[in-house]
Amino acid sequence: MTQTVLLTGITGFIAKRIAYDLLEQGYHVKGSLRSPNREAEVRKALTGTKTENLSFITLDLTKDDGWDAAMVGVDVLMHTASPFPMATPKDENDLIRPAVDGTLRALGAAQRAGVTRVVLTSSMVAIMHTDRPADHAYGPNDWSDVTHPTTTAYAKSKTLAEQAAWDFVKQHPEIKLTAVNPGLICGIPMDEKYGTSLRVIERLMSAKDPMQPNIGFPVVDIRDVSALHIAAMEQDSSIGQRIVAADDYVMMPDIAEHLAATFPDQGIKTRIAPAFLLKIMGFFDPAIKSILPQIGVQIKIDNRSGKDLIGGFIRSKDAIVASAEYVK
Repeated sequence: MTQTVLLTGITGFIAKRIAYDLLEQGYHVKGSLRSPNREAEVRKALTGTKTENLSFITLDLTKDDGWDAAMVGVDVLMHTASPFPMATPKDENDLIRPAVDGTLRALGAAQRAGVTRVVLTSSMVAIMHTDRPADHAYGPNDWSDVTHPTTTAYAKSKTLAEQAAWDFVKQHPEIKLTAVNPGLICGIPMDEKYGTSLRVIERLMSAKDPMQPNIGFPVVDIRDVSALHIAAMEQDSSIGQRIVAADDYVMMPDIAEHLAATFPDQGIKTRIAPAFLLKIMGFFDPAIKSILPQIGVQIKIDNRSGKDLIGGFIRSKDAIVASAEYVK
């Protein structure tokens, strides 16, 4: 029997790709929208696949309305919806509360409806903001410390939301949960509504920054992120696991160097911004201030959980170039 997946936040960069791949593989997809006005956008993005198996429901992370009805006829909950802004909000609770409360609303509705299989989109930022020895490879057993100086409001929201999900499972052990933890997601989006993830590459390709901050990201291709969600849903070995979704940890100047070599006509700047200059700029720019604790931090990652699930990752450099070609 064909399974139906409730995919929350279907307008998102990640979710549109997951929806496409689910439909291609014969699943029925019920996508949640915060506004029904975006249904046409999603259908257009998914043109070419089995959209006759696609339906929509309106849900809001901050409201109870509709969640129980959304679970009718559903076999699997795939919860990707979570706020992801480019700039740090004035009040971090504007991020934290929708992320945590929305996760608990989704899980509560699933539990009441008897939907026991759940895949949650978390993030690498829920793993890597904590102090470990220099040779430590950050992986599924690591949790970000929400009081750590490198932990942004977004990282807090993802950490607390994932922790809330695992706490819920302890109280309701019938729920079979897998968390997928992507890093910076690159690759080719389904449409031009790709949100925050590709803005880093877009900014580099614009060549408007004279220097690059020496910060790093665990990079993953959108195709692998989607594949991991679906594999997690299909493979019982992933139940109770946190899946690292990242090929490699790459520093921003290295990304700039690679793109400058690949696209020599873009004029991409590769010089590393001095830390003292960024500190001065941080007094005037909240976005720069938020990254100051991450300057010069380079870590190792343990991505065996992801490799074991899908057999390996698309190279981070290939994902970065694919993004650049798209935004170019």
